Amino acid sequence: MSKKGDWVLLQNIILKPDQRAPQVPEDTKQVPLIQWVKGWLTQDAQMGQEASATTRTGRVIKGTLVEEAPAYHHSFGQFIPELLQVQESIKAAMWGEEEQA
Repeated sequence: MSKKGDWVLLQNIILKPDQRAPQVPEDTKQVPLIQWVKGWLTQDAQMGQEASATTRTGRVIKGTLVEEAPAYHHSFGQFIPELLQVQESIKAAMWGEEEQA
């Protein structure tokens, strides 16, 4: 159970697949448009249940409680050796060749 005042992530379905605009690509039309909003719970709530939270801007929003203490889960991807080579080429072109240690 999440407690009042906990930092949480709420989810809302904004548009169901059949409500998507006709110009949206076919693969996009097959999934709902979902909104995720972070905020502080306004009352105790169970995971997966309807809850309300106050956002950092003071807006009170309602949605399904999906995560407590949400963290960022993104990265800039895996290391790509070719991009390192490109960077070194650009540096050499801009500032001349430098000896590598």
